Amino acid sequence: MRRSTRAASGAASSKSSAAAETTPENRARRAECVPAVRQDARFPGDPGELPDGGDPRRALLLALLETGLRRVEGRRCVREALARPQHPAAPVWLAGVGKAAESMALGAYDALGGAIERALLITRDAPLSPQIARLGAEVLIGAHPVPDERSLAAGGRLLAWVESLPGEVEPLFLISGGASSLVEVPEAGVTLPDLEALTRRAFAEGLAIGELNRRRAALSRIKGGRLAARLRGRPARALFISDVPDDDPRVIGSGLMGPAAEGDDRIERQVVASVDQAVAAVAVAAAALGLTVHPPGRRFAGEAVRLAARFAHELHTGTAQLRVWGGESTVMLPPHPGRGGRNQHLALAAARLIAGRPELMLLAAGTDGSDGVTEDAGALVDADTCARIALAELDAERGLERADSAPALASSGDLVHLGPTGTNVGDLVIGLKLAADAARALEALHGGTRPRVL
Repeated sequence: MRRSTRAASGAASSKSSAAAETTPENRARRAECVPAVRQDARFPGDPGELPDGGDPRRALLLALLETGLRRVEGRRCVREALARPQHPAAPVWLAGVGKAAESMALGAYDALGGAIERALLITRDAPLSPQIARLGAEVLIGAHPVPDERSLAAGGRLLAWVESLPGEVEPLFLISGGASSLVEVPEAGVTLPDLEALTRRAFAEGLAIGELNRRRAALSRIKGGRLAARLRGRPARALFISDVPDDDPRVIGSGLMGPAAEGDDRIERQVVASVDQAVAAVAVAAAALGLTVHPPGRRFAGEAVRLAARFAHELHTGTAQLRVWGGESTVMLPPHPGRGGRNQHLALAAARLIAGRPELMLLAAGTDGSDGVTEDAGALVDADTCARIALAELDAERGLERADSAPALASSGDLVHLGPTGTNVGDLVIGLKLAADAARALEALHGGTRPRVL
């Protein structure tokens, strides 16, 4: 994971994805499927990577974000969940579906090794870990966030995989966010245009993820516990990385491996990572640095602009130096939206409210490394963000009205680019109330190094 904010080279106005960076360094980091940060990295970071010449608060917030991501990284969480004194008595067939399928599968191989006889991975990005190729896993690429023909092909393959499970193997399912779009087998009479229209309409309306996934399940032959019913009561295990409220397997992936509505269900289900764990890790790391931290509260939900007002108000009026929130916001899209995502929208809205308050900063990012259909995870804004946008002859208000936050935040140098993170637990928002001089004093207090907190 890159430890920097960056400005995009152009300000595209369409909803298309920004071009992914394909430098050898980034390819190597993506191959690791974990945030690329050395544990002995200098605190607060490498000033040369920062657009403003090295404000230590920016690197501090990025380092805290990395700490949260490491806590919920798929490989680590699955490896820990599967740790046991002996290998399974029977061969294991593994099916991983979601944005974190690759990292979760690597964790399973770490724990179970040669006991895994066969693996099927359905994900958004082609796996880059050499280990996946060496192990001979079958890999399919589905579409996200809007399903397409690849999603239908992947859904058909997953259904056939379940139907063909030999009686002597132990099924292991690894489910993470994104599965709702990556795989689908529609009910009779439901077409791909129906699925596409549902997804696009939900985005335009700012529909909450729980309601969207309920509607998706109603159109599916494999969602809403229907795939679990295909196991016909045989024992199995399912591990989940949750990106939904309440961490309910009935909602994760639209209930792709949720409980069967009818018949015998002998699936052992376990949520191995959620946004609460990431939030707690950020809070612990900040406290270890000597910052005063407001105790994390309930997960947030709702419209991004209203949440931005709440977060900015709490940060400004409270006494804590650091606040961290986890959850997922929504954005009501205009008829012809521009380029951006809900975290960029929230950050831009917050930037208006902290303008002129030099002690305040706010970072909003998607834990999967992407925001909307962009290649950026979100943004890190400060008291001068809106001024930099104005100097670039852009308008923050207009960017919000048109759901076109990315060009404005690119012009201010505030976009945050992570690349694939190996997890997907929703969104993290971290607010800092600290003067730059105080941050430099904090750095000096710790001898210029970031403590090892994990």
